[in-house]
Amino acid sequence: MSHGSRRMFKTTETEKKTCSTDYVRKHKRMHWILFVTMADLSSSPSPYVNVSQPVKDSIAISRAINCTISDGFLSMGLPIFYIIICVIGLLGNLLALWVFFFNQRKPTSISIYMKHLAMADLLLLLCLPFRIAYHIGQYKWMVKCYFCKIIGTFFYINMYASIVFLGLISLDRYLKITKPLRRFRIHSVKWSSGISKAVWFVTVLFMLPFFVVSSLKSDETKCFHYKHQSMLAGAMNLAAVMFIFILSFLFLVSYAKIAVKLYNMSKGKKKLQIRRVSTRAIVKTFIVLAIYVVCFMPYHIVRVPYVLSQMEIISSCQWKQFLHIANELVLCLSALNSCLDPVIYFFLSNSFRRTIIYTIKGKFNKTFPKTNGARSSFKSITDI
Repeated sequence: MSHGSRRMFKTTETEKKTCSTDYVRKHKRMHWILFVTMADLSSSPSPYVNVSQPVKDSIAISRAINCTISDGFLSMGLPIFYIIICVIGLLGNLLALWVFFFNQRKPTSISIYMKHLAMADLLLLLCLPFRIAYHIGQYKWMVKCYFCKIIGTFFYINMYASIVFLGLISLDRYLKITKPLRRFRIHSVKWSSGISKAVWFVTVLFMLPFFVVSSLKSDETKCFHYKHQSMLAGAMNLAAVMFIFILSFLFLVSYAKIAVKLYNMSKGKKKLQIRRVSTRAIVKTFIVLAIYVVCFMPYHIVRVPYVLSQMEIISSCQWKQFLHIANELVLCLSALNSCLDPVIYFFLSNSFRRTIIYTIKGKFNKTFPKTNGARSSFKSITDI
């Protein structure tokens, strides 16, 4: 074979190898494009592509990585707001528990519910220093990751316990006002104590699955922040929101009936003093409803689209940022409930307020001797 023909043969062999390499590269590239396309199709509800749920969750997480969520203008305000709530709430609820446990003459059903409500508020407030430290420390969780899950679950246990105890106070008021001649078991001290213990047990039992399914990596440095949720965790959160909506509907119905009853009672009364008493009763009754609506309804209304965004059903990064800011704001309102609940204890009953003042001054025994008159005066404390 001549030298020229050998050169042509080598050139032909080189071209074949180059073409073969290009073919392999194109073939691999086509495989990768096909895989990405199938992955994108799997993230939408298509009947033609069947991909397992873990793969869908992985795709959702990879998409969420490209979307950076920040606290924006709340980065400075959140820790300050939580510090104010924590200080005022701790003082108010510690004082309330001191009165309930050590200076109460005769417990009633509502006073028992109030005592447990104050306990729930106090325990919720103990979670706030961790949130404050997290925000001040530039959103870095310096403790073990599982401790973040414990604090988060503990916070929501006490929040939902507070909601249920507010509901029990409202139910007690509703039965006493609309059916004054009947005495229900819920009005007895024994039953109200048992119901309160059952509320704690059921609330903890209800929140345990959320602790189990909540997603948190072992090297995670963010705690109280926007994060992706699996379909199971998201569905459980939406179920909890539906429970609150049902409870809120019952709240509104019961208070509407209470308002009608009090209005009818005062309508035929001509004496100005009786009308004033009825008006004060209506105002006291609706303060409980107002606190509930202001503190808890906005949070659970925002919670629905917020959870949908965590499940990647709402995938827009702008919407995720907006919902994160909205969620942080309404969560502050929920924590604010711990400061407003003492308003129910202290400012709606003159006798309760006087009890605290005289107790602090060391004049409790002189002002409220153990007589029937003192007991009847203290009974009005629960008449909210």
